Amino acid sequence: MSRKLWYLLMNGLIGLWLVAAAVIVLVHRFVPSGSWLMVHLLLLGAVSTAILVWSQHFADTLLRRPAPGGRAFHGVRLGGHTLGAGVVVAGMVTGFWPLVLAGGILVGLVAVVHAVTLFIQSRGALPARFGPLVWYYIAAAVALVIGVGLGIVMARVALPEGLHDRIYPAHLAFNLLGWVGLTVVGTIILLWPTVLHTRVSDAVDAIARRALRLMVGGLVILGGSVAFDVRPIFALGVLVYLVGVGFVVVEGVRQARRSAQGTFASWSLGAGVLWFVFCTIAFGVVVATAKDWADAASGVGWLVGPFAVGFAAQVLVGALSYLLPVVLGGGPEASRRTARELDRAALYRIAVVNLGIVVYLLPVPSFVKVVVSFVVFAVLLVFLVLAVRAVRGSRVTATPAKAAPADGAAPPASRRGAALAAAVSTVVIALTIGIALDPTAAGLNLTAPAASVTPTGHTTTVEVSMKNMRFNPDVVEVPAGDKLVIRLTNKDDQVHDLVLANGASSGIMNPGTTTDVAVGVVGSNIDGWCSIAGHRLLGMVMTVKMVGGASAEPGPSGAPLPGGHDHGAQTGPSAAQDIDLMKEPDASFEARDAVLPPAASGTTHEYTFTVREGMREVAPGVKQTLWTYDGTAPGPTLRGHVGDTFVITLVNDGTLGHSVDFHAGSLAPDKPMRTIQPGERLTYTFTATRSGIWLYHCSTMPMSLHIANGMFGAVIIDPPGLAPVDQEFVLVQSEYYLGAQGAIADATRIATQNPDLVVFNGYANQYKYRPLQAKVGERVRIWVLDAGPNRPSSFHVVGGQFDTVYSEGDYLLREGGSTGVGGGQALALQPAQGGFVELTFPEAGNYTFVTHIMSDAEKGAAGVFHVTGP
Repeated sequence: MSRKLWYLLMNGLIGLWLVAAAVIVLVHRFVPSGSWLMVHLLLLGAVSTAILVWSQHFADTLLRRPAPGGRAFHGVRLGGHTLGAGVVVAGMVTGFWPLVLAGGILVGLVAVVHAVTLFIQSRGALPARFGPLVWYYIAAAVALVIGVGLGIVMARVALPEGLHDRIYPAHLAFNLLGWVGLTVVGTIILLWPTVLHTRVSDAVDAIARRALRLMVGGLVILGGSVAFDVRPIFALGVLVYLVGVGFVVVEGVRQARRSAQGTFASWSLGAGVLWFVFCTIAFGVVVATAKDWADAASGVGWLVGPFAVGFAAQVLVGALSYLLPVVLGGGPEASRRTARELDRAALYRIAVVNLGIVVYLLPVPSFVKVVVSFVVFAVLLVFLVLAVRAVRGSRVTATPAKAAPADGAAPPASRRGAALAAAVSTVVIALTIGIALDPTAAGLNLTAPAASVTPTGHTTTVEVSMKNMRFNPDVVEVPAGDKLVIRLTNKDDQVHDLVLANGASSGIMNPGTTTDVAVGVVGSNIDGWCSIAGHRLLGMVMTVKMVGGASAEPGPSGAPLPGGHDHGAQTGPSAAQDIDLMKEPDASFEARDAVLPPAASGTTHEYTFTVREGMREVAPGVKQTLWTYDGTAPGPTLRGHVGDTFVITLVNDGTLGHSVDFHAGSLAPDKPMRTIQPGERLTYTFTATRSGIWLYHCSTMPMSLHIANGMFGAVIIDPPGLAPVDQEFVLVQSEYYLGAQGAIADATRIATQNPDLVVFNGYANQYKYRPLQAKVGERVRIWVLDAGPNRPSSFHVVGGQFDTVYSEGDYLLREGGSTGVGGGQALALQPAQGGFVELTFPEAGNYTFVTHIMSDAEKGAAGVFHVTGP
């Protein structure tokens, strides 16, 4: 294989990872682990592949000696990394941790082999001035092994309370500062002056050695701070690391001042390194000023985007823009032609990407962030289009053309001004589109004022806090004609916002944040509320009261304005209008498997529950957007014995705060049952000390909405001496209060306690259409749990009689009771109660099971046992 073809194939692999990342940016809200995928397809996929390709290229060049195994073995390493990264991605998307483990091990193994290969190559090489730079790549590969190992642990292994939050900053540090940072700094030492066409100073050798020692030393210090739980030392490690980077950056600035180059490669590399320095400083500051590891882990989340896009992506496309013409070859003219192609609209592209990242980091509405991020990724992907054009152009014989500017020459001032103006215009247009999609969140007044007043020219500033589903104070008095600024602080442990009837809005606010809401001139009373799902219904409202003036009638209020986030309120017709319980589901419909397997062996049971949001059919032709544990409502059924320990890792991959409360455990709720925000996780450990079938559910307020929208499930703890039976089934009764088609539950309807559907295992009448199977003479145990949130249950099998009834931890009737011929006809349960019944079907036929609260049975809480002969 020719050198040119080799590099085309390898860089094509990088391009495929970039395209995959761009696709996920567009659809991340509709795929599992979308936020995780956006970051890891870029970093684990494209950037890591580029590091494996080009670090080996530079090692061969610096050492003047090929690596052991040559390109064939290099290709094996690249194939191994690609397979491992792909398996990790598949494991995260499917939630199947063994895939994450296998893929992570393969990625780590490739990193070890890469480091060993470079070490052997350097040991056998003749002395070379810049040969020691290869040690940057070796150290980076070691850092990747550590970073990947920490990532595997966080993805699945049950961790003691708080340990995940402690590990997360180290995971970021070893992957971003170690694997990517060490590689970039080790490369930029020579690549930067090469791109700028400047001389490498005599001091670079000493700078490179000093920087490597400091950077590795900093990583060791911060790693030790995590291992020994000494958080302030983490910031010291980052500081030491930064000092090392600083030596290289200062030398790079000197070289830039001596150069007149103005290419895309130089601008992109320079911008990327500046973002790297900024993000690393911010990383250290956030961890140093956090009150604990949990605060630090939550606080550094905003840095992942600029680290990944501002630093890693810009360095990647900048380096490739310079290196592709070199490896494509074809002679000086062909290389210049290729370079010019890759340099198209250079200043415009650089300006859009970096202005876009700045806007993204500002406290702008979420739709603005979405639109700007699309624009930034689109402009970054222009590189791939230009790269394809450049490759095609390199095969064409050059024809005489008009004189072009010398390669690398900065464009004339007029062109620079036009490019910058076009870039600013692009970002402004993106801002405008984002604001147009959600004008209320942007604070635009979409309603006419209720009364006209003469502005006083005075501004009144008031402080309002949000906590425990209340605004404090909830009435604000403002003189007529004054401008009002509300300094709003979220003192709660979950997200809130403030939307005012005149269109002013705070946007969604994370816990602990403060923002100023510019209300404008007050000419009437103005109602305000929190638009987060169900919060308004729970009383999270406030009023701006005008004092004085001709009129103080309330301004427009009521339904949220367009673009609001009040998911608990419904604006379209209810999907209840589409209920037809005589209609059968499609032939492809698969009912939830109600068969209950026996408890797993062992005394410790580890699970990961990922909160996911998605549209599900809940009755034929009726769809709702449900909040779920692991994509199903009810969530997974857990089973064990008295004395077993359950370790649950809750991962919030949704868009709102969520939590989990396991009734099967007895422990203080403060930490394990706390609400976690999107992107966060916690570990919930409990020991089952009592038997029964126990409810688990989301306990984030409003709890009724979270349960009604799908966040519940069952834990079965077998009573000691539980008799064996031929078959066991589990049925969880719940209710739907339907919003519009495809929307979430209607919070107002939930308060009426009059459900539209009552169902077993999440779908109306599903076991009528797909009956449960049993045989004559078999002993059948049916576990039943009433998840509520409101309605009781009275479980009954038509034509059957129970000889055993178990409710809330004890037997009401056991094998016919004291007389031996006693029987039961219904298992009565209130919400959050459960038990089981046992029976034997006497003859073949279809036995309907229902809740004997008949109006609820007629709303979908019914099914069939299809019993055949022995």
